[in-house]
Amino acid sequence: MGTRALINQPGYHASAGRKIAVRGGDTILLLAVIALVVFGLLMLYSASWDYSLNILHEAPWYLFERQLIWVGVGIVIAFILARFDYHHWQKLALPGMILTIVLLLGVLLINEIRLGATRTIYNGSLQPSEGAKLVTVIYLSVWLYAKREQLHDLQMGLIPLGMILGIIGGLIYLQPDLSAAGTVLILGGLLFFLAGGDLRQITLLFIFAIIVGWIVIRFHPTGHERVTSYWLGLIDPIKSSYHVQRCLEAIVKGGLFGVGIGRGDTKLLSLPSPAFDSVFAVIAEELGVFGTLVILSVFCVLVWRGLIIARRTPDMLGSLLASGLVFWIGLEALINMAAIVGVLPFAGNALPFFSAGGSSMTIMLAAIGILLNISRQTGEVQIADDEWRTNSANSDLRRWNRRRRISRPRRSEGHEG
Repeated sequence: MGTRALINQPGYHASAGRKIAVRGGDTILLLAVIALVVFGLLMLYSASWDYSLNILHEAPWYLFERQLIWVGVGIVIAFILARFDYHHWQKLALPGMILTIVLLLGVLLINEIRLGATRTIYNGSLQPSEGAKLVTVIYLSVWLYAKREQLHDLQMGLIPLGMILGIIGGLIYLQPDLSAAGTVLILGGLLFFLAGGDLRQITLLFIFAIIVGWIVIRFHPTGHERVTSYWLGLIDPIKSSYHVQRCLEAIVKGGLFGVGIGRGDTKLLSLPSPAFDSVFAVIAEELGVFGTLVILSVFCVLVWRGLIIARRTPDMLGSLLASGLVFWIGLEALINMAAIVGVLPFAGNALPFFSAGGSSMTIMLAAIGILLNISRQTGEVQIADDEWRTNSANSDLRRWNRRRRISRPRRSEGHEG
């Protein structure tokens, strides 16, 4: 087949220099997300009706109805992005990052204070820090892919990366939103490692993160308070923060199989923000340990399928995107669950697909849409050698992806477990 004929074939990407076979999205991933969204709506209604009625002075279904609308918006966005070739993000990453910085600056300038923080604009309807996490994953994946040959150079690798993360993380920190800023930094370090960053630079980044973390804990009132209460709670749960104590109370009441959906009373009597940060405690009380393990298992399936998608991508860009997105979703869920049971300091992270919030829901579903688009593409030509460098990180990823130096004909793979 000639070059012109190849270019005219569906799925050919000139930027990648290879033909991509387009297939259906990952069914298991889609089913896992549907299960989380549907069950999330059910648990949100159980957790929010009293809060809507007595705190917000609205109808009992107020938060549930709003969440249902945002789920609809998110599904439309996910549907569009599932058909939007992820290679086009190479052109949109920079404008997206610029818009994100403008929105984060707008948060600080508008200074719309809610619950002691300035995180939203437009009457609390838009929280740019949630979108900043997604944009950071996209931008860093594109940037690291473009700079893959220069990552060993300190001036082209770690220093620019630190500036990118510093700007985004710093603007989020000023809101203040410590958990979102920390998530951005963790994702940046993880993607830098996966892209093949020099181990010495990764070590420097790790040391820098520890120093910054210590400064935040030492001098920031919120950070210092949360870490202090966390440490005291590890020694004696009775000395945990009020929020963690109420969450543990709900978990103890739930026992092994829970008290039944809608029958929990901790959300009515003492649990702070049951529809938001603490929705996992409501789940633990009403469904028990068994129910929480089922939900945790579904999140594990989602992460597993995301890693399968990252392994099968036709290029390094898709692998970085898929890995970054799925690790982000898994990290958000892990931090929320661990904080509820007192294993980590309380961070205020939303539980993906469960916590009330339009920004979180739509952004998460947008990430799923991108994952589904990546899963629809598989390479008929193996990744070029120059896309995977010979350092330890990429060597491991190359083996993980089962790449070969010379491609050979093979049957199309089905969606395996």
